[in-house]
Amino acid sequence: QVQLVESGGGSVQPGGSLRLSCAASGFSFSMYAMGWYRQAPGQERELVAAITNGGGFTQYPDSVKGRFTISRENGKNTVYLQMNTLKPDDTGVYYCNAGRGPSLWKAGDDWGQGTQVTVSS
Repeated sequence: QVQLVESGGGSVQPGGSLRLSCAASGFSFSMYAMGWYRQAPGQERELVAAITNGGGFTQYPDSVKGRFTISRENGKNTVYLQMNTLKPDDTGVYYCNAGRGPSLWKAGDDWGQGTQVTVSS
């Protein structure tokens, strides 16, 4: 059974940083691309970062490019999201997702419980 457990969220002032982690189990982690999504209140869930199974390629929307960095440690079955220069628009619940294969990007069916990120002064 696929399990994805996000952690590292919190409250931060604009301009601050957070590092999210997602611990994965129940599948062959190193064979799948991984992604991070966020969902703001009243809005659809949107992809903010994705990484191939080996970590060699990444994908970001323009809204976070240059500020967010996705990485992974296959030996620890963990994917990370380093978020810098945070803005109030980055507020939301952040979820990780295992893709449907090794490449970028098609979301899979399994989601964690999410971790709340609040950016406010």
